[in-house]
Amino acid sequence: MKRLFVFDLDGTLAASKSSLGDDVAELLGDLLEVMKVAVISGGGWPQFEKQLLARLPENCRRENLFLLPTCGTQFYRYDGAWSKVYSEDLSDDQRQQIIAAFQRALDESGVVVEHVWGEAIEDRGSQITLSVLGQDAPLSAKEGWDPDFAKRRRIAELLAPLLPTFAINMGGTTSIDVTKPGIDKAYGIAKLREQLGISLSEMLFAGDAIFEGGNDFPVQAAGVDAIQVRDPRETARVIQAVIACLGDGHVQIVSPGRSS
Repeated sequence: MKRLFVFDLDGTLAASKSSLGDDVAELLGDLLEVMKVAVISGGGWPQFEKQLLARLPENCRRENLFLLPTCGTQFYRYDGAWSKVYSEDLSDDQRQQIIAAFQRALDESGVVVEHVWGEAIEDRGSQITLSVLGQDAPLSAKEGWDPDFAKRRRIAELLAPLLPTFAINMGGTTSIDVTKPGIDKAYGIAKLREQLGISLSEMLFAGDAIFEGGNDFPVQAAGVDAIQVRDPRETARVIQAVIACLGDGHVQIVSPGRSS
């Protein structure tokens, strides 16, 4: 029996840096009535507040919702108000090292960027994120820029020798995330298990980047049953199916190591 449904945010519950649609928001409210829900994303806490929390139904069971910004390096839970359980913050030296590596890798990659909207490199405390087109780039510009992840793979390949002791992951449409070594979404899953007392076999995950190098891949690699989705519309159908299956007392999913 599945007790916890874990979701990625950008590309899964909502379009990149966009708010949840009405259908997904309502379905999440329904899902929170029947099981616990967690959201893990490379985005920072302000992004969670804007994209997710502001769109949830007013009377939904927030105490069943657990939020893990910056790839699981932060953990928030609700007890009348949202409180931070932990934050694996980077040191000043680590921040400077990562920012310098991003600048060098981007320069050496040969990736051409004609226009940048806002800051390209964002310090999220426990994670440094490179959004190649800028933090404020419109979705229309981001969606077609690197659909096969080839441009970001090139940048990540150059980053690897510069940051050998850090975790480097790709997510969303234009971003690369760097965190402390060993801290990724699998780390967040381990924290969920520790905090909630829920085993991996009782968890289900949905994300759009479940592939080698994608920032959702560590969840599946950790042994959590995973469902690969293409977009929020497909996620909505998955949530509907899970709610219906829970009414039958079980949820059928794929085995670890595969995605549907």
